[in-house]
Amino acid sequence: MPKKGELKKNASKRSKQQRAYNSRPEQKKRRASRNAARRQAEKEGKVKKGDGKDVDHKDKNARNNKSSNLRVRSKSANRADNRGTGGRKKKGAK
Repeated sequence: MPKKGELKKNASKRSKQQRAYNSRPEQKKRRASRNAARRQAEKEGKVKKGDGKDVDHKDKNARNNKSSNLRVRSKSANRADNRGTGGRKKKGAK
């Protein structure tokens, strides 16, 4: 078993890339901001742990945690709405 922070011997190229991406300071700040938005909504009683809801940023900016920019949505609705907001385009796609 690898130690904390280490990769498995047979880790895939994709998992290595994901680990490197998620450990970048910019991504850590975004993740911390998303977690702060979730905690804020929990304090206000809008969401509960394990309720299947996401806290959505209306303007798609994870760093903007104004209450007017946040809304509670089902996971399926939020993730369907946010499809295609990141990543690379497929070859030949417009």
